[in-house]
Amino acid sequence: METVNEMKKEYLGGYMRHVRRLRRIEAELEELRTMKTAITVNNDGMPHGSGQGDMSGYAAELDQLERNLLEERNRRVSAYKDIVKRIKGLRSENELDVLFYRYIKGLEWWDIAKAMGYSERQIHRFHGNALAHISVPEKLKDVIECQSKV
Repeated sequence: METVNEMKKEYLGGYMRHVRRLRRIEAELEELRTMKTAITVNNDGMPHGSGQGDMSGYAAELDQLERNLLEERNRRVSAYKDIVKRIKGLRSENELDVLFYRYIKGLEWWDIAKAMGYSERQIHRFHGNALAHISVPEKLKDVIECQSKV
């Protein structure tokens, strides 16, 4: 069973998951385009195009990936707005900074400590306090409340 803090971390980590998905979709698009435009060499030693005959399958796959990219960008923006609004609701500047650096910028603990001028141990304390103070979406609260009753 997940603890309340684990659920909050999962929620806050949502933005970076969107960022990773975007990067993956962009890489898939790049790979697909590269494969379609790649020059191949046949046994005759002469360069040939990569089969420009039937483009319908390629076009459909490209179109689907581009739609996925647009949808994921919209989800990322929505997650960003909600998470940043909740982070900015914290009273402590240190708690705010730790959550922003960790869950929006995706920094490692030691990078956050260096950026803020504190030890990693202190950064972890700020993080724990921030998790205790941050408000979460009502839907997540319902899940947390149900689990705490079990």
